[in-house]
Parts: sequence; structure tokens; C-alpha cells
Amino acid sequence: MVNFHLKALKMGLLMVWLCGFVLISISFYASNQILPPSSIKVQIKNLSNSVGPTVIIFAAARPFIGLIGNRQSLAIRSWLGLSQDIRVILFSKDPSVFSFADSFGPDSRVSVEPNIDYTFLGTPFFHSMVARAQTSDSDISVLMDSETILFPDFISTLSYAHKLDHDWLLFALSRNILDFPFQLDVHGQHWIGNNIQRIKTEKLQEFISHGRWEQCDDKKIIMAWNNGDIPLHNGVLPPFVYGKGFHTIWVINEALSSNFRFVFDASFTISSFFVNNRDFDLKIEKGNWENVGNSHLRAFYGSLFFHEADYSNVIKIFKCSMHYHFGNTAENIIYPLGSPKGLSFNGLEVFRLSNHKKLFGCFDKIKLPGRKEGCSKKNQLMPFEPLVLPFSLELLLSMRADHNKTIVLAVAGYSYKDMLMSWACRLHNLQVSNFVVCALDDEIYDFCVLQGLPVFRDRLAPSNISFDDCHFGTGCFQRVTKVKSRVVLEILKLGYNVLMSDVDVYWFKNPLPLLTTFGPTVFVAQSDEYKITGPINLPRRLNSGFYYAHSDSTTITALNMVVKHASLSNLSEQPSFYDTLCGLNGSYRLDDDTCQEPETNLTVHFLDRNLFPNGAYLDLWDSSNVSSTCKNIGCFVLHNNWISGRQKKLERQMTSGLWEYDTSTRMCLHSWQRFKRSLFGVQSLDKKDSGNPKAVKDDSFSIGNSLKSREFCVRVVHAGGSEDLYQNPVMVTQLVKNYPGMCLAKPEVFKNPNESVLSGTDLLLPGKKYYLVPLTTLKKLKKKHAAKRNKPMEEMGHVESDDSVCSAKYYVSKEKRSRRLVKKHTESNRKLVVPVKKSKSWRGSDWEPSLTSIQELSP
Repeated sequence: MVNFHLKALKMGLLMVWLCGFVLISISFYASNQILPPSSIKVQIKNLSNSVGPTVIIFAAARPFIGLIGNRQSLAIRSWLGLSQDIRVILFSKDPSVFSFADSFGPDSRVSVEPNIDYTFLGTPFFHSMVARAQTSDSDISVLMDSETILFPDFISTLSYAHKLDHDWLLFALSRNILDFPFQLDVHGQHWIGNNIQRIKTEKLQEFISHGRWEQCDDKKIIMAWNNGDIPLHNGVLPPFVYGKGFHTIWVINEALSSNFRFVFDASFTISSFFVNNRDFDLKIEKGNWENVGNSHLRAFYGSLFFHEADYSNVIKIFKCSMHYHFGNTAENIIYPLGSPKGLSFNGLEVFRLSNHKKLFGCFDKIKLPGRKEGCSKKNQLMPFEPLVLPFSLELLLSMRADHNKTIVLAVAGYSYKDMLMSWACRLHNLQVSNFVVCALDDEIYDFCVLQGLPVFRDRLAPSNISFDDCHFGTGCFQRVTKVKSRVVLEILKLGYNVLMSDVDVYWFKNPLPLLTTFGPTVFVAQSDEYKITGPINLPRRLNSGFYYAHSDSTTITALNMVVKHASLSNLSEQPSFYDTLCGLNGSYRLDDDTCQEPETNLTVHFLDRNLFPNGAYLDLWDSSNVSSTCKNIGCFVLHNNWISGRQKKLERQMTSGLWEYDTSTRMCLHSWQRFKRSLFGVQSLDKKDSGNPKAVKDDSFSIGNSLKSREFCVRVVHAGGSEDLYQNPVMVTQLVKNYPGMCLAKPEVFKNPNESVLSGTDLLLPGKKYYLVPLTTLKKLKKKHAAKRNKPMEEMGHVESDDSVCSAKYYVSKEKRSRRLVKKHTESNRKLVVPVKKSKSWRGSDWEPSLTSIQELSP
């Protein structure tokens, strides 16, 4: 009997266990059937990210000296104490910043990034900072001011945002307080008072809540985004100078207009502040040329000038009962994303529930007045001020000269702006900072100011400089070259040695240590002789595009003779140099590489062509690897001459790999960029096969149809969907000439046709896709785009570029057009307030938080 009961009990327990197993299995199956795939994906993501996202904070640091250094140190230590997943990268070239980073030890989470673009005064460019931050390998990138202090809710807000199922961009205003009497402990994790007692976070937040929101200073706004594939905004970020107004507001405005990402205000969930003096002036310095430049950029690029975003209408994130929620204070809408159940409020009786009243109580606290009077970016710096550097030539030279009082001089007009920038970027890479630029026209002057170059005008320069027809042998060339010797003479008389370098001279290494060894009364110049053997100082073989002149009375007298001879000649200045210094038919030659001018006894030395080759010597430009070939023979420089036409110069230099500037983004090429310099170091297309994809398909590089092969090719998509693949970088003009009536454009041409069409000098890069668009289709797209935004095309920032193959350049509109717009806006008092219609989201519709919204009732 007992055994029977035991067996029955075992059987019962077995049945209970089996029933439980079956019920669990059914529940698991039902859960998978009920939950949509997106919910499962979010759950998996939340589980996998339970540790927290990796974050890199990027900040432009000032020298760690005095009060500013102390404030920066306190701020950065507050960042590091929030989480071990936070790293800090400081943008700077200052030695004190490197010393500060080193003080954290060899394995610290603080490092310095000097390789971004700066103005000649050392101020970083905001577009270069953002580009560097976008290459981060972290989950989240943050861009903020180096003196802003953060509290722990910063990392909790980012952790929550990281779980969103959409790419996002957040911004947060910081508070401005006059004093902060607390310090961090030695570990950087707890705040302590004067009595060494720990201060609770709630007390700290209460303390800073009395500070005012900083809404006018761009650099005090925190900006963060997840590192996904979707861009922050449409178009290209202009070269704003950091900390000089408009840049952060411009990005937020364009991100809201583009609607690529979910943009929200996190000011109420991120506690941040900075300490300021009582005499702090919020107003933008109207006399500062950097502020004026930023004002010009915000007016001519993007939609900020025409339509400034209404920040009261931006979705805000706030916290209530330990849950995060999104709300729109302008429309009284709450998105209860923080609820674990995904609350759905559809009836009036829902408001009788206490938890809902509490939610709306939290929501009411974030309803603050709109922007303060006078903070609108549209009303600042109006009317436009001219772009003028506040430095005389004498002051500019004193600021730029090296310890030997030597100046590197470049003379350029607007047609050579891209080559000038590549030259300047190369000198930056070589850490040659003692150069100045003489502007031949107003357009190149404005361009140089916006690019942060040390530039001065030559008021006596000829006004009729051709854009495309100013190469060797033309009348324009003859007029322009005479400017160079005259400006060099002026600088020599001011007591500075001068290395004159044309912008088509590529520098492999700094030649100044060698050139300065020749000493006074010796004039050294490049030889233009192309024959491999024989004298290199034959008649008229002195190249006036690269020479070094010492500031002494002998050299000044001799160069004055050259300038006078050139002013009376119908030729360029180059024959005047040789005929004056080496005599007619070389009558002053001493040997195969030296001349001596008899009246002044100035010695003229022709430089070794292996070290300073011209464009025809040894056919170096035709080498399969120009850089390697030149370095093997010890080149200091290589002149891109002995070729006719600006376009051919550009093609030869770009395709050879000796190019340092991205024309589409107005940035120097850096090693951290996605498309590195190595992509340029491939062979150019043969001239007879230029623009023919078959020429590439048949060479030694096997291009199949696999995805892997296509990733390493230039992809040109035709209207029918077929693709041409090119192994090498290709100039736009090489392709477009084979397709009459067609334009080459970036993929976003269908969303923003005004800023997506490429110019003739742009380079198509491997790994990128481009579209061949009929000119008629392009015109229709522009007309449709203008109609959507309710603006005539001439007010859309659309400018026909003279150097474009069909219409608008991808990003840079010509400065001479901008000058006309400046004049137009200066003379007109009417305000252009044009509504911006949001484009469609990357998800196919305007994205909003995915759960049901709550419509708040009016009281």
C-alpha cells in the first residue's frame, strides 16, 4: 500500500513537471510570435549593451596655463570620473596640452590630436573637428567645450539614447555660473567641499540650477551622436572657425531640416555648467575677422540664414519617476518611451490616474520661455562686414617669419585656389609655418581669409586675370609673374629673406635648412633645363617660380634691376631674371651652374636638379610612382611645370598622389580620414583611354562583379542603373567629356541638387559611388527642390560655378558670387524668412518615437 502511494506521488510530481515544461515552452513560443522583430532586436541590443556604450569626448583645448588651465583640468577630470568607458581626445598643438595628457600616465584615457585644420593663428576649424569625431571607433562621439563640467546624469542619458532604434543627434545647453566652490577628490569621482566632506549630487544640481542657460555661445553647447552610417545632416559643413559663432547652431539647424536623424534637446537630463567671470561678454565680437567669416559662411551655406530652427518646437528628453520620456513643449505632446509597457493614452479618464498627473507635472517643469532677446543668429552681424584681416604687411611678416627672418611667399589668383590649398596643406604637414600668401584678386583674398591663411592684397596686381587662360606663354601669365618679383623686392626691403615658391611646386621636405647655407650675396634658383647632361644655366633656364633671395643690399639692388627690366618687357618676368643676372645669351656665366652679375657682384647659383627637379627633368611626372621615384633621388621639391594649362596641371598632380587637399570639404587630407592618401597613389588613366571604363577592366588589376572588388573602385552609375568601374581616381572632366549633356553628381543629388553636382576639378575616389545625371533632369530637380522650399532658385544659395562641368559645384560657391550676395543683402533691408519643409526620413517617413503619444489637455 505504501509503495502504491509512493508511485502515485512520483507520477504526480512527474506530471506537474511535464505540465510546467509544456507551459513554459508555450509561453516562450507565444512571446516570440507576439513580439514584433523590431522589439526582439531592441531587447537583444539592450542586453548586449548592458555594460554601457563606449564614449569619446572631443574638445579643443587651450594652453594649460593659469586660471584657464585649472578650469580645463577640473572639467576633464569630471568627464573621466563618470565612467571607465569614456575616453577624451583634445585638439591642440600646444606643448602644455601634451604635458597634461602625459600626466595621466602611458595607459591613460586622455590623448591629444594635433592633426586637424587650424587657422594661421592656431584656432581650430570646427568642420575638421567634426570630421575627426565622426571617424571615432566608439559607440558615441561627443563634441563640447574644454571648460564645461559634467555630472553623472550625462552618462545615463547617453546610455539611454544608445538604446534607441534610430540614429540620433542630441544637444544640451550648459549653465553659466559665477562661482563653484567645490573640487574633485584625488580619484576624480566625488565632489568635496571646503571641509573635505562629500557633496551629494542633488545638492550640486541644486547649486548650479541658479545659473542661467547659455544659449548664445555656440561652443558651450554640447553635441553628441551615435556613430552610425547616416550623416548628421545634408550637404557639407562649411569651414567655420571654432568658438567664433554660428557653427553648432548651424549643424543643429541643418540636422533638423534634413531629418536624417532623430534630433532632440537633452538640456534637462544632462547637468553641465561652466564657471565664468562677471565681465564675460556674450556678444559676438563684431570687429573680429573670424566672427565675420563665420557670419558670411552661415549666410551662404545651408538654411540657417533663411530659416532658423524654433528651439521651442524641438523634442526634449526629460526624466520622471526614474523613466526617460520625450516631449514637445510647443505642441504639449509626450512620448512615453521610458515606460516598460509602452503606455497608450487614448481616453479622458486616463488623466484621473495619479501617475499620469505626475508625468505631466514633470513635463510642465521643462516648459521654459523661448530664446532670449538678442540671441537669434539671424540678427547678429547684420549688415555684413567685409572680410579683412586686421594686419598690415609689416605686422603679418613679423608674426610669420622664422628665427632667421625668412618668409616663404606664394602668389596666387582665384583660379589656382585648390592648388594653393594643397600647397599650404603640404607645408602644414611639414610643419613649415612661416609662409604668407599674396592675393592677386579679391576672390582669392576672401577665400584665403575663410580658409585661415595668412594673406595680404597686392593693390597693384592686374585686374584682368583669366580664370582658365593664365598659363605659361599667355598675356595673363606675363602680367601675373611680374607681380611676384615686385612683391619679393618689397619684402626684402622690409628686412626679410624670401623663398619664392609657386603653388605648383610640391614639397617633399623642407628646403630652407639647405637654402639658407648659401648666405648673403648669393641668389639661388631652380634650373628649367630639361636635358639630362650639359650645363644647367644655359640662356633663359632660370626658373622664377622657385628661388631664394637673401635680404642684403647686393641682392636688393640686383632684384630692383630685374623688376625694372620686367616692367619694360613684353615678356614674363622669367627672361628678365636671366638676362639681368646672367646676361644676354648667358654672357655672365662662370661655369655650368653659376653666374655673376657684374654691377652688383651678386652670385647666381642654379640648384641641383636631382634635389630640385623641374617638370621635364627625367620625366619624373610620368613615373608609375612619382613620390617614390623622387624620394629615391633625394628630391626636396618637384615643380609641376613644363605642361600647358591649369586643368592639365591639376590632373597630373592629383592623379600622381601629390595632392593634400579635399576640394569638396575644404579640408586638408589627414591620416585619420576614411579615404586615406594611399588612394591617390595609383596610376592615372592613360590619356587615350581617359574616361573609358574598359581601359581599367583590361589592366592588371582584376575587377570582377563581386562586392569586394566594387568596394575598391570608382563606381559611376548610369541612368539605366548600369555601372562603370574604375580602378584609379578619375578627374570629373575626364569622364564628362564623353557624355554630352550629362553631369556627375553625388548620390544625394535627388535630395539636394543645389549642392551635389561636382565641378570639373573634383576627383572621383575609389570606394565611392557617383551618378551621371542628364542636365535636363538636373534642372527639373532644382526646380522641384526650390518649389518644395517655397523659394526662387536664386535665393536657394544656388550659384552657377565658372569651373563646373555643368552647373553647381558640390559645395563651394565662388567667393566673387558671395561678394555680390553680400552687397545685395547690405543694400536691402528686407528680411528673408522662408519656411523649410522637412525632407523625408531615411526610414521613408518622418520618424518619431515609436510608441503612442499623449495629447495634453488645456487647463
